[in-house]
Amino acid sequence: MSFENTLWIQDTEINPITRLDYPDPDVIRVGDVYYMISTTMHFMPGGEILRSYDLVNWEHAAFVYDCLDSTSGQQLNEAENIYGKGMWAASLRFHQEVFYVCFVANDTGKTYLYTAKSIAGPWKKQQIMGFYHDSSLLFDDDNIYIAYGNKDIYITQLNADLTAPLAGGLHRLAVSDTGHPRLGYEGTHFYKINGKYYLFLIHSLRDRWMRTEACFVSDSIDGIFVGGDVLVDDRGYCNQGVAQGGIVDTPDGKWYAMLFQDHGAVGRIPVLVPITWEEDYPVFGIDKRIPQQFKIPLGKENYVYEPLIQSDDFKRESGLSTIQEQERYGCYGLKSVWQFNHQPDLHLVRQDVEHGILWIETGKICKNLLQAVNMLTQRMLFPACGGEVTVDASALKIGDYAGICALQGCYGMVAVTRRNDGFYLVMNGREAKNNAMQVSSKADVTGTEWEEVRIEQNMIRLRIEVDFAQMKDEARFFYYDGVSSGGIWKQIGIAQKLYFKLDHFVGCRFGLFVYATKEIGGKAGFLRFQYNNYDRI
Repeated sequence: MSFENTLWIQDTEINPITRLDYPDPDVIRVGDVYYMISTTMHFMPGGEILRSYDLVNWEHAAFVYDCLDSTSGQQLNEAENIYGKGMWAASLRFHQEVFYVCFVANDTGKTYLYTAKSIAGPWKKQQIMGFYHDSSLLFDDDNIYIAYGNKDIYITQLNADLTAPLAGGLHRLAVSDTGHPRLGYEGTHFYKINGKYYLFLIHSLRDRWMRTEACFVSDSIDGIFVGGDVLVDDRGYCNQGVAQGGIVDTPDGKWYAMLFQDHGAVGRIPVLVPITWEEDYPVFGIDKRIPQQFKIPLGKENYVYEPLIQSDDFKRESGLSTIQEQERYGCYGLKSVWQFNHQPDLHLVRQDVEHGILWIETGKICKNLLQAVNMLTQRMLFPACGGEVTVDASALKIGDYAGICALQGCYGMVAVTRRNDGFYLVMNGREAKNNAMQVSSKADVTGTEWEEVRIEQNMIRLRIEVDFAQMKDEARFFYYDGVSSGGIWKQIGIAQKLYFKLDHFVGCRFGLFVYATKEIGGKAGFLRFQYNNYDRI
């Protein structure tokens, strides 16, 4: 297949795409614009959709929802939470001038469908009766199908208003991977291309853990699906396979897959793979391997993408159009690079745009960091990054903690705390065993306080530096000592080991937080968040 009239990329670092945690991607093209959605789990607002003109550079386009069902767990009430649950593996489609987003939430056990005539919304919410794991929608003339499942992959015909299976409609087992000792087929992406039906799936090799992409094709919706593995490659990175995602064509007929690859604690990062076709069957890369150099679609000339990670002075840019305002400040009026760890209680959040301070007040008593409501998060960047923020602790109550963390089940944090005799800096972290699938889910399990430092001031600048290269996955914590001659950064506590585990099931993030352990009503101010991008540490 010819790749004429497209841009040849010499940079071998084209992959991974975004270098950020955007797992389970699905991608579509509308005209010359590409849109991608990925799993956003427990974070709110959720269902983030990105936009691109070349499949390599991406920017925020929209959030599909501010909140789901406002359940007790989604709001972090008492000791409840939905870490590792929430929205999983959405299907993104565009049909007859309408955008569709379909996904399940693993805390409610429901299947949600959102529709909009514009990617910016407004998005209308409804439910599809049933639970369709890792589902994918297919609009086939007047018929609508949903493909889904784990190990056993089913195809079910839906009714016209997409609220339930069609009475008497098709419901069939299409592909089975029963008896697989590891990960069986799931992560379904369903397409009709040139009259044939395709199921793209993820699974693991049977003899060892390695994510692998498979494809099955049938001449008809009720015919036999045949196929097998189409991509078995780790890109030379730590034996971590590349799989699960959508495929998309360019305006001039070239094809690509947007899959993901595990990168340890930083999360699952998108990887772009060129596709060609031989006798109506997809060929991923070259000999089932991803080339370092390949051609990508021509992008929009001189277009400047809005970064997916940003520093923030907590002020507001003026002179924006309504659409620009919505795109750039889609996180409840904050920059769209942020998401709260769960559904926020906005009565406890106040942004002082004049002075550039974000105030967050405590509203419940917490046993540990993970119960903190209104924690503001940003994804961390591969292979290394840092974040720093100034904390105004003057309004903390005794027993409060406020600071910046590396958010995972095995979190690490540096914080200001107020005690009876004044202010202290502490570094606290929860340990995890590398071979354990998840950190303890007990709500009252606290971390270990590795070091404390008495401070006289109530305004302090804090920093985290994280190294993800070759899955080193370590975070270090610092505070700025302005009392010492000239002012210096000092490390506090230990280098916290981070792990990607099933209890959160997402990549590590920066988190700005305040929580109370004794009485509510205290608050902390956050100023001048700075995002640092490192090639290495």
